[in-house]
Amino acid sequence: MTNLILATDSYKQSHFRQYPPEARTISAYVEARANPFADELIFFGLQALLLGALADPIDQADIDEAEAVCGAHGVPFNRAGWDAILADHGGFLPLEISALPEGTLVPSGVPMVQVENVDPRMPWLATFIETTLLRAIWYPSTVATLSGKAKRIIHAGLVRSSDDPMGQLPFKLHDFGARGVSSAESAALGGLAHLVNFKGTDTMEALAAARRFYGATEMPAFSIPAAEHSTMTSWGRDREEAAYANMLRQFKAEGKTVAVVSDSYDLDNAVANIWGGSLRDAVLGDGGTLVVRPDSGDPVETPVRTLHMLWEKFGGSVNAKGYRVLDPHVRLIQGDGMNIDSIARLVDRVIESGFAIDNIAFGMGGGLLQLVNRDTLRFAMKANAMQDDADVWHDVSKTPATDPTKGSKAGRQAVIEQGGRLVARRLDEVAPGASLLQPVWRTGELLSTCTLDEVRARAEAALLAD
Repeated sequence: MTNLILATDSYKQSHFRQYPPEARTISAYVEARANPFADELIFFGLQALLLGALADPIDQADIDEAEAVCGAHGVPFNRAGWDAILADHGGFLPLEISALPEGTLVPSGVPMVQVENVDPRMPWLATFIETTLLRAIWYPSTVATLSGKAKRIIHAGLVRSSDDPMGQLPFKLHDFGARGVSSAESAALGGLAHLVNFKGTDTMEALAAARRFYGATEMPAFSIPAAEHSTMTSWGRDREEAAYANMLRQFKAEGKTVAVVSDSYDLDNAVANIWGGSLRDAVLGDGGTLVVRPDSGDPVETPVRTLHMLWEKFGGSVNAKGYRVLDPHVRLIQGDGMNIDSIARLVDRVIESGFAIDNIAFGMGGGLLQLVNRDTLRFAMKANAMQDDADVWHDVSKTPATDPTKGSKAGRQAVIEQGGRLVARRLDEVAPGASLLQPVWRTGELLSTCTLDEVRARAEAALLAD
C-alpha cells in the first residue's frame, strides 16, 4: 500500500480535467472547523508524512500500476501528468507545503497547513493529495489533543494536591492502546501523538516512530514490568498469593516498579489480606514500588476505595498541601474505563477523599488511540485560491446556504498572533514574512525540521500557560 498515486479517492483521478483551462496554481489549506470537542488543538504529525510517504518518489512501476488500476476501475488516469512528475521532478511531487510549527496550540478555524503546486502544468496536484495529507494530520493531531485535554485535567489535580506537580506529570497517563487500533501505522502515529504530552507508553511502535520521524536520539518514553490476568490466573486461585509473591521476587526485589493486576478474583481481599496482609512485609521490605491495578468495577469509586485500603494497610505521610501520600513502596493505576470524563471525576474524588494525585496514575487504551475520527475536530482541506496564466490570484471558496459552518476561506491564508491568540488572515493583508505558516517542504526537500523535544516543549508551554 505504498503507491502514492493510489493513496487518494477515486474521484480525484478525474480532477485534472476539471479545473479551468487558465489555472496554473491552486492553493489549499487544512483547518479544524468549529467542533464540540475542543476549541483548540495540538497540531502534530506532518513531519512523519514528509519523511515517510512524500520522501519516497514515485517510479515507473507506480505509474504503470496506477494506470492499470484506474483503467479497470472506471476512472480517467493522468498519464501525461505523472510521467512529467517522474521525468522532470525525479518522482517527487512538485508541491510547496507551508505549516505552523508542530506542537502549536491552534484555535479551530485557523489554518495549520497550506499547499500549492510549484509546477504550473499541474494545478490539480495540490488537492490530489488531500486524502493522504488530511489523514496524516487529523489522526495524530486529534490524539495529541485528546491526550492534552487529559494532561490539563491531571495537571490541575496535581497543582491542587501535590508538592511536585511537574515532576509527577510526565508519567500520569499511560498509553495501552496498541491492541485497540486498526493498524500498526495507527499505533505508531497515535502512540507518538500521545508522547507529545506524556512519557509513559506500552505502544512500542511509537518509540520507533519517534526515532525515525522526530529525531528522538534518547528513549522518549518508558514502561515497567506488569502482570496481566493470564500470568496471574495461570497459578490458580489457590495460589494467588504465590503469584503475587513471585512478582515481588522477580521485579520489586531488584528495586523496580512493578504493576500487578489484582482483581482476578476479589480485589478487596487481594488488597486487604494479601498485599496488605501476608505479603505486607515483602512489599515494604524491598526497594522499588508495587503498583496495584484494579481492572473492573466502577472506574471512579473502585480506585478510591482501594486507596483507602492501601492507606489503612501501608500508611504514608501528609504533604505540605495537607493531602495524604502513600508509603513510597505502594501506588495505584486505574486503566479500566478511563476517558476524559472519568479521569476528571476520578481526580476530583481522589482529592475529595484527602489523597494527593501523586498516589495514582491513569491508563487509556483504545479510547485514546481509536475512539476518534476526522469529525471529532471536523478537519477539512479546501482550495482557497487559483493563480491564472496571467499570474493573477483569484479567490476560491464555498458558502453553502444549507450549512454555513462548512463555508471555506477565500484567498491564500496567513496566520498571525493577535492578542496572544493565533488568528487567520489573508496573505495579501499581512506584511511579507509575517505569517507563521512557513514553508517546510518543496518538491522532495525538507526545508525545516522539528524534534520531539521541541514539539513537547511548545505544546506544554501552550497547554499549561494558564
